Amino acid sequence: MAISENDKKLILEKVISIMKKYKGKLMENKSSSNGYELIGNTPTPYGSSKKIVPGMYFASTTSRKNSVVFYFFPCYTQPQSFKKVAPQTMKCLEGKTCFHFTDTTQVVEKEIAAMFQLGIEFYKKEGWIK
Repeated sequence: MAISENDKKLILEKVISIMKKYKGKLMENKSSSNGYELIGNTPTPYGSSKKIVPGMYFASTTSRKNSVVFYFFPCYTQPQSFKKVAPQTMKCLEGKTCFHFTDTTQVVEKEIAAMFQLGIEFYKKEGWIK
């Protein structure tokens, strides 16, 4: 079943609303009506060239043709940890870091908040967040 434009808008607004609660612990890198991105708050060497970036990528969301996507980088290295705190949300994971939401009931605020808390702990251990 195709997702309606109204449902996409509602899902995107809900995910952005959750993400904005972590602005302060994380830095806002991009913000628009069609998407939002957060990064770590510590300059970090990145990639094979070890170029210093303003902050390690953390999470973003945007609207696509058939879903609202939520990219959450902390789960790349610790997927099992996130399955424990967000079992319903993890069902929407396609690949290693990309969640596809096609229904408003798939966005479980409590689980996404738990994912953010755990992700922030991991980033602090790595030195990517002060």
